[in-house]
Amino acid sequence: MTGGEWSEITTAKEENRHELILSGPTVSERIEKNGLDSSLFGVTGLNFLRISETCLETVPDAISNLQNLSTLVLHSNKLKRLTPSLSKLPKLKNLDASRNQLEDFPEEIADLSALYSLNSSFNQLTTFPCLVKNIRLTILDLSNNCLEDFPDICCDQLCHLSEVRLGSNKIKSIPHSISVLPALKVLDLSENKIKDVPGELSDISKLKELNLKGNPLSDRRLGKMVVQCHSKQVLEYIRQHCKRDAAGAKDSAKGKKGQRKTNASESSASVDASEETVNQICNRIEVMRVTDDTPTVVVDKEVKSVRPYIVCCIVKGLSFTADSFKKFIKLQNNLHDTICNKRQAATLATHDLATVASGSLQYVAKPPDQVFLQPLGSTKDTPASLVFSRLTSHAQSVMHDKKRNKYSGIHKFLYLLEGKPLYPFLIDSDGTVISFPPLTNSNETKMSVGSEAMLVEVTSSASLATCKKVMDTFLLECMRLEISKPPVEADQQPSEASPGSLLTVEQVKIVDSAGILQVLYPSRNDLIFEGADSITVVRNYE
Repeated sequence: MTGGEWSEITTAKEENRHELILSGPTVSERIEKNGLDSSLFGVTGLNFLRISETCLETVPDAISNLQNLSTLVLHSNKLKRLTPSLSKLPKLKNLDASRNQLEDFPEEIADLSALYSLNSSFNQLTTFPCLVKNIRLTILDLSNNCLEDFPDICCDQLCHLSEVRLGSNKIKSIPHSISVLPALKVLDLSENKIKDVPGELSDISKLKELNLKGNPLSDRRLGKMVVQCHSKQVLEYIRQHCKRDAAGAKDSAKGKKGQRKTNASESSASVDASEETVNQICNRIEVMRVTDDTPTVVVDKEVKSVRPYIVCCIVKGLSFTADSFKKFIKLQNNLHDTICNKRQAATLATHDLATVASGSLQYVAKPPDQVFLQPLGSTKDTPASLVFSRLTSHAQSVMHDKKRNKYSGIHKFLYLLEGKPLYPFLIDSDGTVISFPPLTNSNETKMSVGSEAMLVEVTSSASLATCKKVMDTFLLECMRLEISKPPVEADQQPSEASPGSLLTVEQVKIVDSAGILQVLYPSRNDLIFEGADSITVVRNYE
């Protein structure tokens, strides 16, 4: 090693390394004492250089010697300025200068024609140079600075720019010309000073993630939506209600004069209607009151010693595709593995309502050799005792193969019935066994792509609260799968339907053999989703 040359740099030279990391307290002490070792800039084979978590305040002009550098990481230092010499790095693709003390950025950044990703977040920037010449730029992060103006990036030459993060600045407006960014997928403008949003945002066809939270938006409905709704619904509202530039607004200017008085007189009504507007556009679950035609579940007293807890509801207006139906089946399997604890805590079952005989259902406990059903995947009537013994045999085989003395996790639910003289069953008014929890549903009432309404049941030997938690989770996830769409009104075109997704849930009563109400689901205490901002629950019985 020559003179005071750093060992890391010497090793990089001797081994012709292409990557070098200088980080942490030890490196910081050397920089504070003698500055950055200038021999670093003689390691010309480097394509990755990281100098981070040090007291470094400036980057020497000699950085331009590293002509092969493609990634330069300078985060978490004390940098107050960046040298214009960075512009002489023709291969630089990734530049990270985040978490420093930068107050400005060199204009010469525009000369980095290969620049792909630029991160200068968590600095003190008040302005930023024009980036329209950086035609390969794809990711830009200038969040947590002091920017007052939207950066100069609205140019159709930036055809690759897909992610722009500008949260936690002081930006006051979004340019109408933002629609010229064809590849934009993510736009984060949270926690700024934005009052008005341009309608042109909705013209960006690839924009999937829009964050406007924490802005003093003048449109109170939009302000509520950015908190409660998905980006898809927010963008649809922007398309319908937000102003465009003068050229776009000209077409709609006619009649505004006559509207002025009306708008002023109806401003109060507009504010009052905000709740309804948000409900119409956001994803929502509408709960319908139980009717005389809704099937009631009658619980037999014997079942209380076997599997006492059950809740049911009906979901209407289903519209599956082949893909969404696969996801629907996968959802049930996932819930059984997770929140249902491999069926030990609870079991979820879904039935095509059209195949369930109308009238009351009976939740009973009977000797398994006296009950026949068609288990899923079979068209033969099979004694429940045989269904159980087949599953038990398979579980024992797996147990022996793995040399264990207990059933494996996926078969532990069998212990819930093992040795019991009575098993639980849900039977429709025609006497068809539609469910044998926690083992199987009936093949006769199974769901299909063409199902338009379903009866959902959750049973448990643990608690009623467990049943409700599983049902709440299932309905929330069904909403997210978008297996049901809001109906199109008679005077609407399909494209004019509300952009949100609607799940219609009808209450179902659980009563005892004397007809005394035991459970009504969902009640006003159900479907309370903490943190699920995009879901609105509309209770039509209140």
